[in-house]
Amino acid sequence: MYDIAIVGGGLSGLISSILLSRNGFSVVLLEKNEYPFHRVCGEYISNEVIPFLEEHDLYPSAFSPAKIDKLTISSTKGSSFHTDLDLGGFGISRFTYDEWLASMAKNSGVELYEQTMVSSIEQRETFWRISTSSKDVFESKVVISAHGKRSKIDQKLNRPFLQKHSPYVGVKYHVKTDYPSDTISLHNFKGGYCGFSKIEKDLYNICYLTHRDQLKEAGSLASFESNVLLKNPHLMSLWENSEFVFNKPEVINEISFKPKALIHEGILMVGDAAGMITPLAGNGMAMAIRSAAILSNVIRDNHTNNSFDLQKIYSDYENHWNSYFKKRLWKGRQIQRLFFGSSASSSVAVITGKLFSNITRSIIRQTHGEPFSTASAR
Repeated sequence: MYDIAIVGGGLSGLISSILLSRNGFSVVLLEKNEYPFHRVCGEYISNEVIPFLEEHDLYPSAFSPAKIDKLTISSTKGSSFHTDLDLGGFGISRFTYDEWLASMAKNSGVELYEQTMVSSIEQRETFWRISTSSKDVFESKVVISAHGKRSKIDQKLNRPFLQKHSPYVGVKYHVKTDYPSDTISLHNFKGGYCGFSKIEKDLYNICYLTHRDQLKEAGSLASFESNVLLKNPHLMSLWENSEFVFNKPEVINEISFKPKALIHEGILMVGDAAGMITPLAGNGMAMAIRSAAILSNVIRDNHTNNSFDLQKIYSDYENHWNSYFKKRLWKGRQIQRLFFGSSASSSVAVITGKLFSNITRSIIRQTHGEPFSTASAR
């Protein structure tokens, strides 16, 4: 019997496991893949998390992550504006960072099972029973689900956000090219937008979001990129002057930005499983890290005499999470409406950015948080 079982080994799952294990809890972490592996992700992290990561020796300084403090945004027709990022961020691939965090988890005492697909999570009277496709069974007093954007677990649990299909598709590449390492760029195209930024070594991340109907109409990903995405001259230049590293892109379907329940039938959701900010806001990885910090603090503070006060954990977690993230998620959805879709709306956004840079920087600040440490992550 474990104190805590965590389903999913992304940023929030790994960091939760490390913090909780270091606090003396017995922790098992179940990940369906084998490290290292790629995830569809913009791979940009707001600097708000650096004090916390450094406090826990979880900042990946050994990999020399790119330091990013400038932003470029272009409209579908190619007009653009540039601004400084007040807080800034750093770039590192999930391939590298997740594998390193997995090793840190093991060193912290976490029992990490890779290539372990969870098939069911069942609540018993005083514990949880987690079954896997390989017939292994794990029991724990608390369950955290950190399974990411969308998973078969969501279907098994019949989570309400699945009732409406999402039209969004995410695509990611890694490339080698010549581009300022301190700049993250966001380029609009008809029906979507594409982010581009430096990660570690000589690699850059390309990640874009579009509507599945556009892909169906184009007939193939290559045709869509050629006939839609590359109509933006900045993206055309990027494609023509880059060496693509992947044999094929990473793709994820039905990305949902709908509100999600933080606690579902007693299971604590964290990271993208708890709610996703739109990629346009560029803050998903930082939010995953902070949500792990919040939840770990709440669990630690509501454990006495070898017992967890689950009702207090549920209420405290929901209160803290909503106070930090609920408005930011809502604002992210509103900002996405401005940029996502028509040439006219993206051009208006770019013109506004050029004329009123203070407004643009204010919008960016509203979707990001302040730097935090363990003490303030609650």
